[in-house]
Amino acid sequence: MGAAPATHAPAATEEPPVHTTAEPETGTGRRRTLRIGAVLAASVALLVTSVLVTVVLGQADISVRHVWTVLSDRLGLSFLQVDVVGLGADRPNEIRADIIWQLRLPRALSAIVVGAGLAVVGAIMQTLTRNPMADPYLLGISSGASLGAVLVIVGGVGAGVLGVSAGAFAGALLAFALVLVIGQRYGTLTPVRMILAGIAIGQLCGAVTSFVILWVADPHATQDVQFWMSGSLAAARWPSLRLAAVVLVAALLLCLWQARTLNAFAFGEDAAASLGVDVNRIRWLLLVACALLTGVLVAVSGAIGFVGLLLPHAVRFLAGPDHRAVLPLSALLGGVFLLWVDTAARTVFDPRELPVGVVTAMVGVPAFIWVLRQRRVQG
Repeated sequence: MGAAPATHAPAATEEPPVHTTAEPETGTGRRRTLRIGAVLAASVALLVTSVLVTVVLGQADISVRHVWTVLSDRLGLSFLQVDVVGLGADRPNEIRADIIWQLRLPRALSAIVVGAGLAVVGAIMQTLTRNPMADPYLLGISSGASLGAVLVIVGGVGAGVLGVSAGAFAGALLAFALVLVIGQRYGTLTPVRMILAGIAIGQLCGAVTSFVILWVADPHATQDVQFWMSGSLAAARWPSLRLAAVVLVAALLLCLWQARTLNAFAFGEDAAASLGVDVNRIRWLLLVACALLTGVLVAVSGAIGFVGLLLPHAVRFLAGPDHRAVLPLSALLGGVFLLWVDTAARTVFDPRELPVGVVTAMVGVPAFIWVLRQRRVQG
């Protein structure tokens, strides 16, 4: 063991800054950094491989070579189609190329974006509220989005997928605004008041949604609503994917910028404040970012449960509590997880397709019970 540091009491002006939550550069710290780097690299490789494999799966006769050829053509990288690597010799016909570019790829990438966003938001919500059961839908955002989408589908307001997405996003923002109004006291947000306000607004939106569906009593509209509320990526296309990807990148960069501050939040508000963190301002900033991201994701895919609840716990088990590792790794593994779950939802019972939220629940409930039994849930 090395020499112990001096034990004199620090002066009041010697409070450690927030960035001192990082580990010192000891041998153990370096090994942990290398391990996290290896996990991140493996996750990136797994993500790329998963995209190539899952786009191939389905009724259409598509190969990895077809996917590579279409990608390189559309991205202006035709020079990569060389016979040396054996990826440019087999060109798909126009029908297969359209299936790959217009259907399979945007759906696969949308699954990655949605899974990544939900996992990141779940990790942040669990830290901000110090509640291991927190997920992206804790603040009633999902219920508000469902109500907005139902009003579009059942009431005929707007048109098409973009109309449903716009209605869902508007409903999510309205629900979040109500939670903020109810959850704050004298301009200060507290975790308990936020959770209670989110539960109340979620129940209210759910009740209004049920009333609208029963009042209209249109079987076709009810079927569309039920499928959307259970979560589905069947309607994913490039325009909605671009918007969700831009919002995800912006929110992830903001959260990574505040990663060390989130490390301080993990020890409680008083500890964070003693480290110089403006607790109320940071909480407002991150909650608004999470709400906007969740609203966009729900507008794209509907309500998909368990991703934001389970993945952060799995990531902390692999990488520890440091949010500089937790956030990017949650994004990567969340994207891989939802990509494979969505692939199973559209292929296992082919030609029928299950709502992806049903499959995440089937996988998530046993996994969550296992997590509880292992007592690995961390606040």
